[in-house]
Amino acid sequence: MNLKNIFAHYIRIAEQGDVDAQYNLGVCYYNGDGVIQNFEEAIEWFKKAADQGHVQAKFQLGNCYYTGEGVDKDLEEAIKWYEQGTITAQNELGICYYNGDGVVQNLDKAVKWFKKVAELGNANAQYNLGVCYYSGEGVEQNLEKAVKWFKKAALQGHMNAQSELGACYYNGEGVEQNFEKAVKWLKKVADQGDVDTQCILGIWYYKGEGIKQNLEEAFNWWERAALQGNVNAQNHLGVCYYKGEGIEQNLEEATKWFKKAADQGDINAQKNLGACYYSGKGVKIDLEEAVKLNKQAAEQGDSYAQNNLGICYYNGEGVKKDLEEAVRWWKKSATQGDSFAQNYLGNCYYKGEGVEKNLDKAFEWWKKSAAQGNSMAQKNLGTFYR
Repeated sequence: MNLKNIFAHYIRIAEQGDVDAQYNLGVCYYNGDGVIQNFEEAIEWFKKAADQGHVQAKFQLGNCYYTGEGVDKDLEEAIKWYEQGTITAQNELGICYYNGDGVVQNLDKAVKWFKKVAELGNANAQYNLGVCYYSGEGVEQNLEKAVKWFKKAALQGHMNAQSELGACYYNGEGVEQNFEKAVKWLKKVADQGDVDTQCILGIWYYKGEGIKQNLEEAFNWWERAALQGNVNAQNHLGVCYYKGEGIEQNLEEATKWFKKAADQGDINAQKNLGACYYSGKGVKIDLEEAVKLNKQAAEQGDSYAQNNLGICYYNGEGVKKDLEEAVRWWKKSATQGDSFAQNYLGNCYYKGEGVEKNLDKAFEWWKKSAAQGNSMAQKNLGTFYR
């Protein structure tokens, strides 16, 4: 039986008052199954079924009023139907109270509804209740109870709950720290395609944080995330190719991945690609492109890139020599604590390059740099003590 025939069957018996047919007819109109999609008509049939006590129809009506599909958006009306609907609807009601959608925000009531539905086995409510216990919203903070509810939802395949449970095991929050269990739960999330979790697993395997270091495994997780467009993973993948970690070294492939991430505004990738253009690794030397990339990262506040940009302006590499501009970028970097920029800034104050000569300021910046172990600054300080 095709969809048009199914629709014709539903409309015959729905008009005779069959409540399930009325609900199903509403679904047909809502989804456009066997008939042209018509939200207003869907609402009419959902109302007919809801008025006869059909709980799923009440839930769908609540959703329509919540989203404004086929009817003017009315959060108070949505709540009215959610209160009468399925356990799924009651979880949605908890969310309304949690966010203050259509009602005055009331975290206590949110927890009440989450708890009621969670105890009936609803995974979404179990996760929501876990979040409340974890953050102490609407209930006294209790990490053990948070873990309990995250686990119940996670065992039903709830991805966010699996992620939170993995984090709890990793950090030892509400449960004894257990890195193996943390990895187990995060792998479940990563295997469902979650790119952020794939990237995190790559970092754990790369650094050997709580698990045995495995560069090949790190590369594999980063590759999966990078192919889905995750910029952090793309940069990490570039680093692997650049250093030959977890994969055979391939500088051209490294610059390819750095560029993908840099084009999306990733600061680390911009710096890494800039370094490649500066040194000619994986690409032809292009100092102007190196300056451009470092400037992109520097303008986002990265102190390392700001220091590099200062060097370029000081030496006239890839840009017209400009000592005042060099000082400007070194000041930005030095203020953030970069020891190299602090030393270079001290040099400028000492020589009066790009800034008025000031021995006190030279001493001040060299001292800051030397305190971080910068050998050049330590040597420069010696000029004051001879």
